[in-house]
Parts: sequence; structure tokens; C-alpha cells
Amino acid sequence: MADTAPTIASQPLSDAQRDWIRLERVPGIGLLTARRLLEQFGTPGAVLRAPAQRLRELLRPAQAGALARALQPDAAFDAHCAAIDAWLRTPGRHLLALDHPDYPAGLRQLADPPLLLYVVGRTALLAGPALAVVGSRNASAQGLRNAERFAEALSHAGLAVVSGLALGIDAAAHRGGLRGAGSTVAVVGTGADRIYPARNGALARQIAEQGCLVSEYPLGTTPRPENFPKRNRLISALARGVLVVEAAAGSGSLITARLALDLGREVYAIPGSIHSALSKGCHALLRDGATLVESADDILGQLGGAAPPAPDARFVDALLDALGYDPATADVLAGRLGLGAAELHGQLLALELAGLLERLPGGIYQRVPG
Repeated sequence: MADTAPTIASQPLSDAQRDWIRLERVPGIGLLTARRLLEQFGTPGAVLRAPAQRLRELLRPAQAGALARALQPDAAFDAHCAAIDAWLRTPGRHLLALDHPDYPAGLRQLADPPLLLYVVGRTALLAGPALAVVGSRNASAQGLRNAERFAEALSHAGLAVVSGLALGIDAAAHRGGLRGAGSTVAVVGTGADRIYPARNGALARQIAEQGCLVSEYPLGTTPRPENFPKRNRLISALARGVLVVEAAAGSGSLITARLALDLGREVYAIPGSIHSALSKGCHALLRDGATLVESADDILGQLGGAAPPAPDARFVDALLDALGYDPATADVLAGRLGLGAAELHGQLLALELAGLLERLPGGIYQRVPG
């Protein structure tokens, strides 16, 4: 489904991974409490095996009791782990715990970072420069064109375009992002094994193949209204800033923008007609200090040109020698070079942006003639 090289996540679940999954499932232990416990004890295993008296000192009785029971035999937990293990057997699927080296640094800045991320596709995109592009589901034709054109220009400049796979502006932003080397990241409000909305099924599969799809929700999670505002904090945290293309007053896109401000990110907005309801949200952001933009260059100039990654000079010759003159997948190149997925894809992206490689459909790379 995607071209990333196998990582630890493609192997059977380790005891440490099972501890992360177990901690995530403890009733009454939310993300804020889980992070506090991890800061206290260090690892999920240490939390789950902490002395009962110590847990009672730190937690409410119901929470302490739930943790004390978490290691008891549980058929539902075993079935859940078996489903994750089966899902991970498909190449390009990853389970990233909070302590995993590929876990996005931007998400660790959150007060409530997900304990686990379910990822399909190019995990290296989660570590590179990115900009979120969001807006109305019921966008105007001009809004859709703006989202797609801005996203394409940002992607060509080396920025991954982050959005939420919704209809309207989100989908247009993903389509534009897929046209450039920066590609796109879709943060979804369902399990990573579910596609919502169904109308974006083909787009989701293309993102999984050429970009990256991310969920904090366990496999099988169906669309729930409360999940989508919550996932907006991930969109904000993964990006250097947020561009709001069109948004009505009270739009969920405004939540994403305000979360970005709370994280110290930049917020950009495209102005529109004073007579359009879809301009009300953008105009409110502009009144509150968002940067007015009329082209992608307005954003790239403020971000210092996006600073696309430069190829490692020591790596270029080795990779080109490993590739030769016949197309090859990233899996094949990883095997030839003995590199992990994150390091390899960072260099592949840099070489692609430098014009030395071309990425073909199906996750295949070839030299650029010249």
C-alpha cells in the first residue's frame, strides 16, 4: 500500500508495544493522566506494574483500581492486539508509540499527545517541514481552486501539506499536495483502517501510497462527531503554521487555527467577499492578527522559503549507486543500503527536491536523466 521499508512495527508486537496498547485502554486514564504517569514512572510497563499504594497516592480510587486490574488476563485485549498485529503485516503500516524515534516531535509539544499513532505511508513526512491547509467542507468553486493551487505550490517548495481528509477544502489541499515533492499528510478522525467520508476513498488510498495517513484512534474506530475537533490539535501540531482558505463563523477550521496559535504556530488566512458567509471565519482571524495571504509566496517568504532538506553529500553517491539505472522501490533500496525507513526517506525526499530522483506511482524511484 505504501513504499516505506519495514520497521519494528512490521514484526509481531513486542512486550513494550503491548504495554503501550494496554495503558491506552485502561478505563478512566485519559491522555493527560497517562502523560503525568509516564513522567512519574518512565515507561508504560513501569506504570502498569507500579505499587498499588503509590498509584492510590497519585490517582482517584477508580483510576488506581483500573490500573491494578490492567495486567489481568483479558480476552478482549488479546483479540485487540491480534487485530493490530494482523494490520501491521501489510508493508507501509506502522504503530508509533510516544517513545518511538519516528514519533513526530511536534506532537510531543502537546499537553495530551497520543500514546500511539497508527500510520500508513511515508513516516518521514511527519518529521519534515509542513503546513496545514484547512477550510470549509461546503467550499465554493474558487475556494477549492485556491486550496489546490496553494497546496501544490507549497508542496513543490518542499512542505508537506497537512489536512483532515474531509470533503471540500481538505480534499482539495490533499490533491494539490500530492502533485509536489512535499506530498501530503492526512490526519483522520477514525481508525486508520476506516475511510471517512467514503467519497474520499480513492484519495485516501492515493495518500497512503504517496503520502502519509495518521490516526490516534484504535483500529475499527468509526466516525464520531467528538473525534474530529480533537484530531484538529494534531493537524496544528504537525505543521509550522495553518492556512485557512474558507471558513464560516464557528467553523472547525477556526479551532485548528486557534490551537495553532496556542502552540506558537503561524496562522494565515485568505480574504474573501464581505458578502460571503464562507469569508466570515477568515475575516475574523485576520482581525485577530492572522497574516493575510494572496499567494503561496506570501507564506514561503515568512517561513524563510520553507528550507527544503538538503541531500547529505556523503549519502548521494551511495544511494545513486544502489539505485543504478533501473527503477527500484524504497524497500529494495533500504535493503541494499542497510538503512532504516526514516533516514532513507529523508534522503529520498531531499534528492527528489534536488531534482536527482523522480518518484513514480507505486513508490518506485528512478534517476532523473541529465
